[in-house]
Amino acid sequence: MRRAKTSPIFPFCNDQPSTFFFPFFFAMAFPLSSSITLSFTPSTPKRHFLSTHFAFRFSQARSQENARPFQLKVQCKASKEAFVKDKSQCRNIPTSLNLSNLINGTMKLENVIAVILILAEITSPLPLAGWDFWSISPANAVLYSPETKLPRTGELALRRAIPANTNMKAIQDSLEDISYLLRIPQRKPYGTMEGNVKKALKIAVDGKDSILASIPADLREKGSTLYSSLVDGKGGLEALLKSIKDQDPDRVSVGLASSLDTVAELELLQAPGLSFLLPEQYLKYPRLTGRAIVELTIEKGDGSSFSPEAGGELRKTATIQVVLDGYSAPLTTGNFAKLVTDGAYDGKKLSCINQAIISENDTGKNGYSVPLEIMPSGQFEPLYKTTLSVQDGELPVLPLSVYGAVAMAHSEVSEEYSSPYQFFFYLYDKRNSGLGGISFEEGQFSVFGYITAGREILPQIKTGDIIKSAKLVEGRDRLVLPSES
Repeated sequence: MRRAKTSPIFPFCNDQPSTFFFPFFFAMAFPLSSSITLSFTPSTPKRHFLSTHFAFRFSQARSQENARPFQLKVQCKASKEAFVKDKSQCRNIPTSLNLSNLINGTMKLENVIAVILILAEITSPLPLAGWDFWSISPANAVLYSPETKLPRTGELALRRAIPANTNMKAIQDSLEDISYLLRIPQRKPYGTMEGNVKKALKIAVDGKDSILASIPADLREKGSTLYSSLVDGKGGLEALLKSIKDQDPDRVSVGLASSLDTVAELELLQAPGLSFLLPEQYLKYPRLTGRAIVELTIEKGDGSSFSPEAGGELRKTATIQVVLDGYSAPLTTGNFAKLVTDGAYDGKKLSCINQAIISENDTGKNGYSVPLEIMPSGQFEPLYKTTLSVQDGELPVLPLSVYGAVAMAHSEVSEEYSSPYQFFFYLYDKRNSGLGGISFEEGQFSVFGYITAGREILPQIKTGDIIKSAKLVEGRDRLVLPSES
């Protein structure tokens, strides 16, 4: 597993976290009389810098009159002998400050550090601007960015993946922002939420003709019904606005979920097929031109039972529902859907490894070694045979960093291809990810769907449990086989 090169605690340090702050902090916090040496050594390779050393001698007196001076000794030392020919440039600069002024006043630790840096700037022949370890390139910080916004549920990821009308996407973005605002503890920004809903309502009303025109004629009547429900239905935007004005967070949460579900239904009507043309060389593969649903029935390999549902009894079998997203991964979902219809996974064993539940590799059925297929965010078609560079800011439309993501394993022959048969459920764990919540394997596998029902049984699945059956319960009409092309 790959790890980022920078420290998540001290991202500006290229090697080990600096110990500069600790001796100085304790020197300021406790009465002592000692000497402390601090060293500033730039970490930039292949350059010539001076190494600046500071020696501090602290003493805290019992009274103002007997206060001993705070002594600062600055020494500069050439890092390479050839760099400074005249060693007279390196000299001691004694400076006396009154320690009691620092301790008894309200000066914060930052002020003292600022004084040290100013003195270093004055005494060093080179400017501090050359010390590039104070900053970190954004490309190397993506895995550690707490501001990174990835969908945290399969439902949200699937909704964002729908290639729908721009007005509907604007409504969706405005409503999804409320989801983040609801997470703010205590005093919630209801005024901002109200503004978001009003914005969504205005877009819906002003763009009604455009929204309905994007729906195929044979589905327009259903679309019109959904549109009315979105605007002023029981779980629509008007009702959501009232809940926000009443400042009822529970009703807001329920109303928001209802509105977003309606938005997703409308968007699916607007996207009856692929929004891009597949490369000609890939038309020989099965492909899924939209969404499909697969149900997998799991049974315990040792004859034991699954934990009961709320108020229920122990279960000999449990069902997992997976939504396949052909909009973002048409080849991968097409191959998987075909294998399901062929019964390739019926009776196959599962294994638990690391953060995944993986299927057997050999199904005995004919599968296709599909090229690695990943749709980058902001793009309109997938990339093939290439991974994404997350550290360069590339993120997929279908992220792996979601609990219950479904992806194909790599081919045993080449990582540019997915396995013809072997898939896995990803058990995302934020504790094993960067501070931005991004898995270290992000952008390396063909993710093609998410578990939308049955996620709660994943922790109960053990090595040796069996897929009793796998069925394509919805979307058979969107599965295009090579002979049907």
